[in-house]
Amino acid sequence: LMANTRFHTDTALADGLRELFTQLEQRLCLQRPLNVYLAGGMAVHLYTGKRVTDDVDAEFAGRVLLPSDLVVEVANAEGSTNLIYFDTHYNPMFSLLHEDYQEDAIQLPLGLTQLRVFVLTPLDLAVSKLARFADNDQEDIQDLVRLGLTTADAIEQRASSALVAYVGNPAVVSCNLRDAIAQARMIEMIEQASAGKSKLACSGGPTR
Repeated sequence: LMANTRFHTDTALADGLRELFTQLEQRLCLQRPLNVYLAGGMAVHLYTGKRVTDDVDAEFAGRVLLPSDLVVEVANAEGSTNLIYFDTHYNPMFSLLHEDYQEDAIQLPLGLTQLRVFVLTPLDLAVSKLARFADNDQEDIQDLVRLGLTTADAIEQRASSALVAYVGNPAVVSCNLRDAIAQARMIEMIEQASAGKSKLACSGGPTR
């Protein structure tokens, strides 16, 4: 998966993200490269092309003062514009994250000079959604599974490993994980059944 990852960088939202990071890099006047790790709805959009979000959840591997007035206009499907900006209150400590999430993150080519932007893998992105597990988090996990970017088994294994060092209430996250796995397995069953019907149709139906 990681070697063949295709990011949706041709969308208006991705263009806005590129502009946001370009402006940030100019304003920070960095003297050396700085890694950034992208999570949240924007990361999901880059994998699926369908999620829309305004705030950008970015973790910086160094002390950075994010400008609160840094916003970029992005055209939306309705013909109007949205403003995207960095969530200055984003804290990865509140998410469920495996200890290797930074090491496994995939670099996003944005053509920047000093900022090196990495996106959480689809697996770690799904796991990170388990702590809050709001409706849009559940939809994000389901979309990642539906597209074959991660699996129920992989999420279960990665999340169980991440729970060992989780700072929040593990009982709540364990319940969320159980529900997420059930939803993911249902999607996998539906996708397998759909694929089976497609193969049958292409072969001209069952032989007698």
